[in-house]
Parts: sequence; C-alpha cells; structure tokens
Amino acid sequence: MGLKVSSSMFVQSSVFKYVWLFLFDQQYFWITASLVVLGDAILTQLIMWFVPYTEIDWETYMVHIDLYLKGERDYVNITGPTGPLVYPAGHVHIHRLLHLITDAGRNVARAQQIYGGLYVLSITLVCAIYKKAKVPNWTLLLLPLSKRLHSIFVLRLFNDCWSLIFVQAAILAFQSAWDDVGILLFSLALSVKMSAILYLPGLLVILFKRHGLFTTIRHMLVLACTQTLLARSFLISNAKSYLQNAFDLSRVFLYKWTVNWRFVDERTFLSPAWAKGLLLSHVTVLIAFGLFRWCRGDGGVAKVLQRGFRRPGLPAGLAPVDPDYVATVLVTSNLIGIIFARSLHYQFYSWYSQQLPLLTQRTRFPFIMQMALIGAIEYAWNVYPSTPFSSGLLLTANLVTLLGVWFGYPEGKMFSRRSNSNRSQVSQKKVSQKE
Repeated sequence: MGLKVSSSMFVQSSVFKYVWLFLFDQQYFWITASLVVLGDAILTQLIMWFVPYTEIDWETYMVHIDLYLKGERDYVNITGPTGPLVYPAGHVHIHRLLHLITDAGRNVARAQQIYGGLYVLSITLVCAIYKKAKVPNWTLLLLPLSKRLHSIFVLRLFNDCWSLIFVQAAILAFQSAWDDVGILLFSLALSVKMSAILYLPGLLVILFKRHGLFTTIRHMLVLACTQTLLARSFLISNAKSYLQNAFDLSRVFLYKWTVNWRFVDERTFLSPAWAKGLLLSHVTVLIAFGLFRWCRGDGGVAKVLQRGFRRPGLPAGLAPVDPDYVATVLVTSNLIGIIFARSLHYQFYSWYSQQLPLLTQRTRFPFIMQMALIGAIEYAWNVYPSTPFSSGLLLTANLVTLLGVWFGYPEGKMFSRRSNSNRSQVSQKKVSQKE
C-alpha cells in the first residue's frame, strides 16, 4: 500500500514538474509552441469541417482578377459585387495566383485549406516573435482562443490575412536585425493592404536609432521602389487612379459596418470634422510616445535627434534595440492607429488579435486584469452587429491597454531589467565608496 502511494506521488510530482517546465521554462518554449501549433492546426481543420463558409469578399476578389486577366489595368474600371478594387498591387498578384489554384475561385474548399495553412503559419510566426521577446511560455496557450480570428482566416478568406503574415515575418526579421529583409517584407505587407502603414511610425524610430539618418532614408527608398515595381503596370495605365484607390486615406466607410464607433451618431461618424479630430489625436499620441516613452534609454528624443543629424551615418540610439523593444514599439504603434481608426470592420481584428497577450504583458496590471482586457476585446469583436455597448467596451479596453503600456514597459521588459540592473550597480558603487 505504501509503495503504491509513493509511486502515485512520484508520478504526480513528475507530471507537475513537466507542466511547470512547459509553462515557465524558456528552454521548453518550442516544445510548448509545437503543441500549441499542432493543437490549433487540428482545431482549424475541425472548424472548416463543421462550420459553414460565409461568402463576403472572396467572390469580389475573383471578379477583380477576371477583369485583370482580361487586360484591364485602370483601377477605376476594376469593380465587383461588393465594390471596386481598393487594395494595392500586391493584393492583385496574390489573388491572381489564388485564382489559378482555386479554379477561378470556384473551389472554395481548396481556398479554405490554403488559408488554414496560412493561419498555422501565422501562429508559428507569432510564437517565434514571442520567443525573441522572451514572453512566458504559458502565453502561447492564449493564441488559439480567438473565435473571430479563425473565422477571418478560414470562414471568410479576407485579404487581411496575407498582409498580417508579411507583417509578422517583417517583425521577426527586425527582431533579428535583418533590417534589409524586414523592409522588403514590410513593403509586401503594405502592398496587400494599406493598414500596415500603422506600424511605420514605430518602425522609423527603430531604424533611426539602430542605423541613423542615411540608412533610414535608404530603407524608405527601398519601400517606395518596391511599391512602384509591384504596381508598375497599374501606374503606367493610370497612376492617379491607382494611387487614389489603393492608398485612399480619405475613404469613408459605411456606418453600419463599424465596430468601434457605434456609440457615435451616424452624422458625426461621417463628418469631415470627426475624421480630422481622429487624425489629430492619432498623431498627438504617436508624438507623445516618441517624445516621452520610446527614447528614454537613449537620453531622450532630443539627444537621439541630435546624434542622428550630427552624425547621419551612425546609429542615433545608445540603448540596444533588442527584440523585445522592436516587438513592443511596433505593436504599440499599431495599437495607437487602431484606436484612432475612423472605422474598424470585423476582419480588422486580425490586425492585432495575436498581439494582445504581448501588449497586456507590457503593462503593470495584475494577471486577472490582463485576461479581462483580452476577454473584453474578444467579446466586443464577436458582437454582431455591433452595439453602443460593445463599441464603448472595445474603445475602453483598447485605451486602458495603451495607458497600461504607457505607465508600464513601453520599451519592453528587457529595457526595464537593464535599467534596474544599472541602478543597482550604481547603488552598490556608492555604498562601496562610502565604506
């Protein structure tokens, strides 16, 4: 009897030990990640098997490609059941390939499998980003829990998924200091959907600090040249039409589809004054983060700018631009843009859904509050149609998360640990000198 009890306790102890290692030990990160990715891949297949597909934009994408294949290159003349072509050239090139693989879009099941693979790739990239940012292993368990994100990928087939993949790959490249690769990947993301531009302010800070003025300008030129090369045929046909449709910053979205401003009346929502107010707020908050949060480890933004313009060929920053800093600044820049977006549609949740665990962990909020914020945001994105309450909840949760980052770890937790270590060393030296 005693031997059985002892064996049982040993087994329980061993199981608890390995569960603890899988959840908290960074050496076991990729084992946990592999299990999460495998489990989510199975879940995604079950969703495709049991939940019916809903047609929204896929048919329109394919009609656009039909017109493109017939020789049309003027964006004004490329239109479909749900509207005209309003995405950059990268979207067209990707969906031209999908048009070929899926029998002109008729084989939806095959398209779903492609997007299912895309979803699994996305989860894998997020795991890699989190690993470099030294996010706790248990955080990965949160990634498969979004009902809306699965729907966006495999039940709706939105083009946002492709932009997301390129953005995630770009973030990983920038974390690895492969900035030449990163800027090409970021340009591909921007060529699929203009929403990727929300990362640009944070990216400029990273590049300027890491390389200085000249290299930052070179990267921006690469970005512009890539866009031009991808859109060459459309620019030759009608450059004005292409730029106005693919990169229309003044586009007015329908009030009935908005997720974030339902508590505002339609007249206000559609007014130019409201749009200008949101843009001003967006720019103001970005400037505030740039001035007071993203350059603290370098002596402040004035010192960074001074070094950058005085010696433009050298790095403008002093503190290391580590992987945690890169991820934190980029996803914060993205969140700021999302908060002040004129309208958010349901597929736009993919822009930051997988970033929420990282964002909440860059606050000083207790664990329960972090989970409550993620849950509130997920809930709001799953209310259809949106209500004043769900929109208000979404805005509140997004703003609280951003404020949490402001007062938490806006430059990442690695920066905070280095700062604490440096202060500790200074204190020890002072004590030694007194002795």
